[in-house]
Amino acid sequence: MALRSVAEAPQTFLVEHYRPGLDAEELGRCVGRVRDAVSDLQREGKPLRFLRSTIVPRDESFLCVLEAGSEHLIRTAYARAGIPFERISTVITDEASFSSSTPWESERKSR
Repeated sequence: MALRSVAEAPQTFLVEHYRPGLDAEELGRCVGRVRDAVSDLQREGKPLRFLRSTIVPRDESFLCVLEAGSEHLIRTAYARAGIPFERISTVITDEASFSSSTPWESERKSR
């Protein structure tokens, strides 16, 4: 029987939220509650990180990207924040796309 590691390798998760009737400010407050819950869990030693969020006001929605040792930790953070979500998906990120310069900055520098 193989021993299971104490902490699972971190995975990246995308959490989708659709909140009809909420404006950008209210959606931002929801994101803040998730960030606060993640911070609380981090202080408790849980392997969890809030990476980024995207608010889409026209669609009354927001997306959060988090890193955690398990989906269970994501669900725990959301339960603590009191924020419902529609779906959690494991994702693969292209870290190269987050470089310090954007394509238009590179183009401008080459002129």
